[in-house]
Amino acid sequence: MGSQTTQSSGGLTAWPSEEDLSRLGVPRVRMVIDIVLWLGVGVWILWGAYASRVFGGAAAAVPPLALVAVTGAAELYDRQTQRHRLLPSLGVLGAVTLLATGAYVVGAPHPGAILLIICGVQATVRLPLAVGLPTGAVIVSLHAVLGEVSVREQAVVSCGVLAIGYMLRLDAQARGSGFRLLAQERAARAAEAESAALAERARIAREIHDVLAHSLSAQMVHLEAARLLIEREPQGAFRDGVLERVVAARGMAREGLAETRQALSALRGDMAPVEDYLRELGAVERAEVQVSGERRKLTVDASQAVRRVAQEALTNVRKHAPGAEVRILLAYAPGEVALEVRDSGRPDARGELAATGAGYGLLGMRERAELLGGTLEAGQEGKGFVVRLRMPV
Repeated sequence: MGSQTTQSSGGLTAWPSEEDLSRLGVPRVRMVIDIVLWLGVGVWILWGAYASRVFGGAAAAVPPLALVAVTGAAELYDRQTQRHRLLPSLGVLGAVTLLATGAYVVGAPHPGAILLIICGVQATVRLPLAVGLPTGAVIVSLHAVLGEVSVREQAVVSCGVLAIGYMLRLDAQARGSGFRLLAQERAARAAEAESAALAERARIAREIHDVLAHSLSAQMVHLEAARLLIEREPQGAFRDGVLERVVAARGMAREGLAETRQALSALRGDMAPVEDYLRELGAVERAEVQVSGERRKLTVDASQAVRRVAQEALTNVRKHAPGAEVRILLAYAPGEVALEVRDSGRPDARGELAATGAGYGLLGMRERAELLGGTLEAGQEGKGFVVRLRMPV
């Protein structure tokens, strides 16, 4: 039978749950008391064995060895019942019952009776009731067969043992149910905290939209109006210089607005797939984009790292190799995703390309990649420059 941590022990054929069978939630005082009781039972078994005067001479070592064997069998029985293995559990009980029967046979009935009672209780506590109750009754009834006990006395003893076992079972069920409820409450609190975090993200996104995005949009409108006014003026060096500045500022505002929209998407958790973003970026920058491997959804941090590295690499191309051919390759591999941005370079840009790899932009991207467990390499290859990013997924 397979183990199920949430399985209820209310049915006759159902196993106790793992929470019921474990020591989870048992107070330390109770555990100390249990240890003292079991030590007392062990001393009682040894005293009964030696009091019978059967184990004398070389046989004096038999009771301690038998007690050690019973302790190991108890541990094995606990593990088998926690895994809901019926036949191995019954096998362990059968072995201890056989040992108790041997104690009766050699003339030590008191240790044998104690072992039979313990086996009967444990069968009722840790096995399905449909199996545990009959098994416990059969084990305890052996005392009537092996010892000098009347049927009436044996019936009383059997009912008492089974009742104690069932009470202990109910106590374990109550403790296990409490911990299952506690686990459910913790899961509900975690879901509530996650919902609150998402709500906070949405609030921050609205704030960014109201303040920054609106400001950038208004800036673009004013810059566009200034550009149109300047274009209507007569030609001149002053006009050309101002026009160049305004056009550059408009481009910066457009890029800032695009970055703001990406930040909004990240906060809302609805970012577009990274390959779609790279295709849009490649269309704007006139770069060739290739995607290989089985596509998968990346985490927000990994997706943002890929986007930022692509942006930084293309920015370096514009600065140091304008007009160069650019190829962007996004490759999905088992356990990782890789991004490569390669440009063809320009004959007169060799010195600038060599210095680009030590720039603060790529240094920041390298630090971002390392924080996420990835790597970033950048350097000149041939006439061009290559940026490679690898991220675990």
